[in-house]
Amino acid sequence: MDMLKLEIKRLIIAALDLEDTKPEDIEDDIALFGDEGFGLDSIDALELGIALRKKFNLQIEANGAGNREHFRSVNSLALFVSTHTQPQLA
Repeated sequence: MDMLKLEIKRLIIAALDLEDTKPEDIEDDIALFGDEGFGLDSIDALELGIALRKKFNLQIEANGAGNREHFRSVNSLALFVSTHTQPQLA
């Protein structure tokens, strides 16, 4: 799961063009959105959702009931990704 969290952090940085941010700057359980956490906004959520769909072939509904909880933190995103993707065959 640690590798998945690192991959998600790198995806956040790349998708949102956070050039001055390193993966270690993003705590696993910090709130990604809002003033109290990492500070992402609704536009960032859309861009991140698109990046997650492409990277992990996820089906994310635009106004899905669980989206707020899935996108809460890196930990919650990692759990969502790990439970909604099929393992890749080598």
